[in-house]
Amino acid sequence: MTRPERPAPLARLDDVTVALESLRGGIDEEEPLDAVLQRLAETAVNAIADADGVSVTVLDERGPRTAAITQGELRGIDEAQYAAGDGPCLLAIRTHEPVRAVSKPDSRWPAFAAAAEQCGVLAYLAVPLLLGTGARDGQELVGSLNLYSRVDGAFDPFDQKLMRLFTGAASAAISNARRWYHARQQIRHLENALTSRAEIDQAKGVLMAVHGISADEAFDRLVEQSQRQNTKLRQVAIDLLDSVRAR
Repeated sequence: MTRPERPAPLARLDDVTVALESLRGGIDEEEPLDAVLQRLAETAVNAIADADGVSVTVLDERGPRTAAITQGELRGIDEAQYAAGDGPCLLAIRTHEPVRAVSKPDSRWPAFAAAAEQCGVLAYLAVPLLLGTGARDGQELVGSLNLYSRVDGAFDPFDQKLMRLFTGAASAAISNARRWYHARQQIRHLENALTSRAEIDQAKGVLMAVHGISADEAFDRLVEQSQRQNTKLRQVAIDLLDSVRAR
């Protein structure tokens, strides 16, 4: 497919600005990361000329994964790169620079080219996602924002600059989602600690009543049983309370 007449640069910039404003207004600081990134991808595909699909690659302890995508049938293009350990998406991540690629049989990324050709994708642009500002060494690499097009010659240098705006929005979304996740984890840890304390105190009370011992002695017995059974102290307390309830 050949490229149709494209909007003027200022009109393209206006489209992106409006899309980002809409995205910023909808970001919820208490929203999971993948949900935020999915909204980001959907906003980008509507704002960038010639973009037929957008995905977001993130890095975690298992390696790269596609956290969001606007067209499921395009997922194989990114997964082919992950499996091969090479491709424009991974090159953008390694170099911290945008990478544009076309799906030709003689491509330097044969796995990527084959997957793209199968989906009818002729052009692909990957832009790194970086958290933080300032020098490259002071930024954290979290993945890449990837665009797919079935238009020959799509994604010019101006599109690369526009995508920088989206990666900035993505960085803010990722930071918000991480803060929300860590806050939720801290709350869960606190809730678990309070629950554990209550169950241990109840188990101590049972031992004190049954054996006529002090609180310290009751706690020592729970600890001794925990060590002997190689079981967490809370579980020992729960088992004791369950046995009392059963009787």
